[in-house]
Amino acid sequence: MHIPPYDNANQPIVDADHDLVPLNYFNIVKLKAGDTFDYRVEGYETCVVPATGTVTVSVAGETFAEIGNRGADVWDGEPEGVYVPSGAAVRITARTDTETFIAGAKYAEVLKPFAIRAADLDCVQYGSDDTKTHRKIKHILGAGHHDRVGRLLVSELFTVGAGGWSGFPSHKHDTDRLPDETRHDETYNFRFKPDYGSGLQMLQRVDNEPGDAYHIVNGSTVLIDKGYHPCCALPGYQMYYFTILGGLSQRSLKQYFQPTHAEQLHTIPGIMDMVAKFK
Repeated sequence: MHIPPYDNANQPIVDADHDLVPLNYFNIVKLKAGDTFDYRVEGYETCVVPATGTVTVSVAGETFAEIGNRGADVWDGEPEGVYVPSGAAVRITARTDTETFIAGAKYAEVLKPFAIRAADLDCVQYGSDDTKTHRKIKHILGAGHHDRVGRLLVSELFTVGAGGWSGFPSHKHDTDRLPDETRHDETYNFRFKPDYGSGLQMLQRVDNEPGDAYHIVNGSTVLIDKGYHPCCALPGYQMYYFTILGGLSQRSLKQYFQPTHAEQLHTIPGIMDMVAKFK
């Protein structure tokens, strides 16, 4: 499902118990310096990540100051965030004008909040210009946080260079059938540089049968409920997408690669390192 960009007035774009991706939660909050925003999502752990600007986050009796250091856009610096326990009351205070992502996953247990600073990111770069698959992933809540987080994985993905494919070889993760695959609902929010760039999100629900394709633009949100889902940017444009994964039975993601294209795993440099970072 593609949700074109719109003014969500700080209301959830993907609310709790969404019909397509009930394991995910997603909001974009835009604040002016000095403004505050309060929220609580029962039954969902969340992560506050400024797309731009700087915020202070107060949760569960703790205050995490000066979160976020990016200026003009998501390419201008490294991401930072705050992990918020399930159902906790949160106050976000804008230190500067800010656009802030709130990512969430369904999870009942209440854990402890913590901050993720730029030095804590787990980064991987793989692919190549020759294979049109060159990209960089910045894991905000990645494999290194398994002992502190329930079901939520949060990352930022960048195409490297101008144009190219991401999420290829095509894979899915819509069914719990270990050890081959896990059920993880997924939500993306896309950005392009320059911001008038655009791309394509594919969603092929059955191997070797036609699927759907969505024209994605700056600010597009895509919900991945079922099927194989590669995406690409037009030549000449850089693409970014904020990625939320929520697991049904475990946090570690097991991707099932589309049989038709699985041999491509052997053609893309470093791809198995990428797969390992989601485990």
